[in-house]
This record gives sequence, structure tokens and C-alpha cells, in this order.
Amino acid sequence: MKLTCTEIKFMSLIWDNEPILSGKLVVLCAEKFGWKKSTTYTFLKRLKERGVVTNIDATVTALVKREAIQRIESKAVMETSFEGSLPKFVTAFLSDKKLSKKEIDELKELLDNYKE
Repeated sequence: MKLTCTEIKFMSLIWDNEPILSGKLVVLCAEKFGWKKSTTYTFLKRLKERGVVTNIDATVTALVKREAIQRIESKAVMETSFEGSLPKFVTAFLSDKKLSKKEIDELKELLDNYKE
């Protein structure tokens, strides 16, 4: 499942506030994106039709978790921009960043948990 950048931003409002009343979502979208009510409901309808959210009794909840979308998006970037290479992806991401000892330790632990 692929979401556009705007759909991901919209979903972030839902993930951060769910369950959320659709009227409250309209207000948040107006504040955050400058959207009209009709724009919010168009996005909501589109994502509902795709099985990403549910809207029952004006209460919106996500059917797809943020982590699932992050995995899909990260994999797509890695495949298209880094020839599917995780080391190339990580190198590009870290090329202009210095890691703290704590961050390095966290990454080492993470990698140790995913060894073959």
C-alpha cells in the first residue's frame, strides 16, 4: 500500500489523535494544512475506500498502523534510490550526521537483534 506525502501527513493527524471524531479532524486539518471541510472529507473517503481508515458513527480510526506505512515507504526509497542496499541507505542517511555514543549503542543493539 502506497500513500502520497499528503496522505501520510493526513494519516499522522489520525494516528496521533485516534480515535478522532471526523468534525475534530476537519478542525485539525484546517489548522494544520489550511484545508476546507470538503478537502478533509475527500481524503477521508479516499482512504476509507482503500481500507486505510474506518469512519463509523463519525469516529475515525486507522486500520493500517504507522509502522506498516513506514516500512513500506522506507523499503521503496531503499529500492529506488539505493539499489536495495541497506548499507548504502544508512550511509547516505548518516553522511552528514555525527552519532552520539548512545545512538551508536542503540544501533548496535538493534543490528544484533536482527542477525541471521
